[in-house]
Amino acid sequence: MEVRIYYEDTDAGGVVYHANYLCYMERARTEFLRERGLSVRAMHDMGIIFPVVAIEANYRAPARLDDLLEVETQIVAVKNSSFVAAQQVIRKEDGKLLVEARVTLACVGEEMRARRLPPELKDLFCSLVACQ
Repeated sequence: MEVRIYYEDTDAGGVVYHANYLCYMERARTEFLRERGLSVRAMHDMGIIFPVVAIEANYRAPARLDDLLEVETQIVAVKNSSFVAAQQVIRKEDGKLLVEARVTLACVGEEMRARRLPPELKDLFCSLVACQ
């Protein structure tokens, strides 16, 4: 997924504020599912929610005003009620890796208690990685 950097994305130092990368990665995960025929909204409407429960991010280099970024998403682990996405933010102009992260998401219901991943989601993820 591509992201263009605007003034609103930057901090007083003229670089992308670190927390904004988390927003870009959230959007990219949603688009990752959309491109594979799954709707986060439809799952949400059915009471299936995917909160982030852990994130490890390494900031390698800054993005700046007007940069065009590519946010890549890959599923790297799947369990019964959670999955892990590896994500990278890359500046398109020079291919430089700016941020890399591992994001763990749980599957919960409206009451915020763990529930199994929907079969269509688990099947998709298992087609991308070796499931346990």
